[in-house]
Amino acid sequence: MGLFDTSEIAAFRRDYPDMVSRPEQCFVAVLKGNFRFSATFSEKGTVEDSYCLVIKCAKSYPKELPVVFETSGRIPHDGRHHVNPDGSLCLGSPLRLKLIFAKNPTLVGFAESCLVPYLYSMSRHLKHGEPFVFDELAHGNKGEINDYCSIFGLKTPEQVLPTINLLGIKKRHANKQPCPCGCGLRLGKCRLHYRLNEFRKLECRTYYRSLASRLR
Repeated sequence: MGLFDTSEIAAFRRDYPDMVSRPEQCFVAVLKGNFRFSATFSEKGTVEDSYCLVIKCAKSYPKELPVVFETSGRIPHDGRHHVNPDGSLCLGSPLRLKLIFAKNPTLVGFAESCLVPYLYSMSRHLKHGEPFVFDELAHGNKGEINDYCSIFGLKTPEQVLPTINLLGIKKRHANKQPCPCGCGLRLGKCRLHYRLNEFRKLECRTYYRSLASRLR
């Protein structure tokens, strides 16, 4: 099946040997099995654990991030354990995950930077009843908007949608618009436009228009 299989999957299976690759229609790669990990985060301590997972990579990978499902029923689907309505694990807000993944856009990078932190936090919560270790977002659009407020460096959640709207139009037009941060300057004269340039590299304008529509 090409370079993806011989490099990324091989590297992933070296780190997670209990995961096996299984062909599945409509996906460029599907990995199934026992995902064993050991992770230490600062003063939070070390967690060693394993979960039965299915990791699916769409044909648009790596543009579209892998989707992960926990298959043994260990993580409750009760609306309080960060599981999406379709049963996939909610690893974080889409834009934050894209930012993280862009630093190492491989299956191993995804596992280390996006998946393991989620499972680390989940294991501590399930075993000891602790609050989730990392910043926990509110469910639904509210949590997503609050997270985007943080990663854009905005002051209030109300500034998020106008900011995403500007990412949905051509840069030269967006820079002539009032900056949504409330500074009173045009976007092109505010430092925010440097931050937004990072996001323009991540996704196309159509993506941001769709995101803004979904968050309204």
